[in-house]
Order: sequence, then C-alpha cells, then structure tokens
Amino acid sequence: QVQLVESGGGLVQAGDSLRLSCAASGRTWRSYVMGWFRQTPGKEREFVASISWNGDNTEYADSVRGRFTISRGGAQDMIYLQMDSLKSGDAAVYYCAAKRTYYFDRTYSRPRDYESWGQGTQVTISS
Repeated sequence: QVQLVESGGGLVQAGDSLRLSCAASGRTWRSYVMGWFRQTPGKEREFVASISWNGDNTEYADSVRGRFTISRGGAQDMIYLQMDSLKSGDAAVYYCAAKRTYYFDRTYSRPRDYESWGQGTQVTISS
C-alpha cells in the first residue's frame, strides 16, 4: 500500500480559495488512481474528485464540478485539490485516497474502491 498525508486545510471565508495537498510515499506510486473524498459528522464519506494514473482523465462530483480542480504533481509524489468559490456546504474533513490499478485512464468514485487513505485535513468555511 501507499502512505498518504494531506495538508492545506484551514479556516476560510465563503468565496475564498484553498489548495489541499496530498503527499504519497511507497513503491510504484505512479500506478495508483488518486481521489479526494470528504466527510462531515454523521454522514457517509462523499466523493469529490478522482484523477487517473496517467493524469489524462478526471472525474468530479456534481457539487464541485467547475469549482474544484484535481491535479497530480510532476516528478513529485503529490496530488492537489484546488478549491475555488468555496461554499459553506464544502466544509468537511477532506481525505486523500489511492487505488492500485492497471488501467491507466480510469477514475473511481466509490470509497470502497480505494485501499489507502490519509488521515484527513479539516476545511472550515465561515460565512
């Protein structure tokens, strides 16, 4: 498995932007599909975005499409989630996830598809 550590969360105002980072370590990291999920108390973990192994394909939840952008680092073992025009409903703990794959162009949106998870980073939105 790959080890994941998120960072970049914090307190921002509605309408602001925030960029989350996820540092991955472990062998053959580049054969992983990466995803971002979020969770609020009492609710199930919710899909936010996914990026394929080769970086060519991305998938977004309807609630964030057009406002959030997922990307992979170049030679660095990083993925990012650029969040723009933040709304109060975006407040959550955000988790980075990885899924080992042999399909270079696929994305995945179900939490159960992913084997590795980070510890999460809190995003708080003030109105």
